[in-house]
Amino acid sequence: MISFNEPTYVEKGIGYITEAILKYQRLNGDGVFTARCTKWLEERFGSKVLLTTSCTHALEMASLLADIKPGDEVIMPAFTFVSTADAFVLRGAKIKFVDIRKDTLNIDETLIEEAITEKTKAIVPVHYAGVGCEMDTIMDIAKRHHLFVIEDAAQGMMSTYKDKYLGTIGDFGAYSFHETKNYTMGEGGLIFVNRDEYVHRAEIIREKGTNRAQYFRGEIDKYSWVDEGSSYLPSELNAAYLLPQLEIADEINNKRLHLWNLYYEELKDLEKSERIELPFIPKECQHNAHMFYIKTKDLEERTKLINYLDEHGVNAVFHYVPLHTSIAGRKYGQFIGEDRYTTKESERLVRLPMFFALEDDKVRYVAEQIKNFYQ
Repeated sequence: MISFNEPTYVEKGIGYITEAILKYQRLNGDGVFTARCTKWLEERFGSKVLLTTSCTHALEMASLLADIKPGDEVIMPAFTFVSTADAFVLRGAKIKFVDIRKDTLNIDETLIEEAITEKTKAIVPVHYAGVGCEMDTIMDIAKRHHLFVIEDAAQGMMSTYKDKYLGTIGDFGAYSFHETKNYTMGEGGLIFVNRDEYVHRAEIIREKGTNRAQYFRGEIDKYSWVDEGSSYLPSELNAAYLLPQLEIADEINNKRLHLWNLYYEELKDLEKSERIELPFIPKECQHNAHMFYIKTKDLEERTKLINYLDEHGVNAVFHYVPLHTSIAGRKYGQFIGEDRYTTKESERLVRLPMFFALEDDKVRYVAEQIKNFYQ
């Protein structure tokens, strides 16, 4: 069976984990390996980075920094993971879902303004499959309406929009280092704090509401509880596993792009014959090959294709069930406008195997089975 995913593994990670345990004798957060990861990330992306225990927690931190309160409204697509909404629901916000674009499956930027009310506090664009949303338009809307922009770039590390890294464009951004992502520490993530005036409070929130970070920098002689917060620091073991991947980040990115392009070449004739649709990448976006998906005619055809691939040794999967159709989505949110594409496109999507260790011949085999299905 060709797996849908295998977590990215770099052999050096075992050595780093051993160092964390035996040399530095430190397993909790913010040690040597967290510092080395953070340095690499900040130098690469040019923004303040704080490693977190998950992308979910990074979004929770952003919700706290944006001072989301009960009664506030937050705008986002319904085609996303539950964490995107949960981070704001936990603060008492109501979620306003808007439709997605048919081409990129990202939030339709032209529908955002009609969802804005006097209660709106933030816009949360989700960069699906590591392909950037139309950020110029979104940032313009946010500026005119005095709203926060919090980028859910969970899938977007190494991707850019008009040469700007995803996650670094809005007020705050979040990456995921979950085992299904291009770079992983098992569970983990980061928050980008893109406005200097929020860095100090971000450090406090991340450290359980204490000014402990200042203490360790020698800026104060003792630390204490000064604000609300939680425990958002990942273990040094997680950081030690991540670091060697960052050290070869471009190699990983290039390999995934190679596999993505190979899928595209193998399947483009099926798209030309209008049997399937392939991913669309806007010219202003550079993606990171986080996933390769195809879109079938409808839900029935997708189900048959997934079953066929499974019978032929290929683990392909569908993705999100739109949040506005869920029990919690109906309780905590509201879909604004017409659901033209969110449900329809979600029911057509099939994700194919994609991971760093995947081999070219396996990609060709998967593509061949898809061609056989349609023949």
